[in-house]
Amino acid sequence: MYAVEVRDHIMIAHSFRGDVFGPAQALHGATFVVDVAFYRDDLTEDGIVVDIGRAHEALKATLAPLNYTNLDEHPAFAGRNSTTEVVAKHIFDAMAEAARSGALGPGGDGIGRIRVTLGESHVARAWFEGPVSS
Repeated sequence: MYAVEVRDHIMIAHSFRGDVFGPAQALHGATFVVDVAFYRDDLTEDGIVVDIGRAHEALKATLAPLNYTNLDEHPAFAGRNSTTEVVAKHIFDAMAEAARSGALGPGGDGIGRIRVTLGESHVARAWFEGPVSS
């Protein structure tokens, strides 16, 4: 299995509903380091997993609507807690669509799996990983 990973970050604000979240029920900020790994069994004819430049551009386009926003007010998270896990799945869905739609360039359609990892601090991270199905 081959993989390529790209990285960016976002700065967000949000709050959570539910006693399990303790003080995080109050509005607070977070800076997420976002890593997206693209996996495939074999390399393309050009010897790559995916065009790294296009992958990074797709990630930046996915993150732009989230950056410097209060996720409590973002339609994608209406009625639900924007936990690190939920945000990871949101980003995964967009990156999987980028692979399916050709936005990752030639060979992007051969991506079998994607893993999105959000580092929320130096001691905690969460991720969502799944197949890129059509």
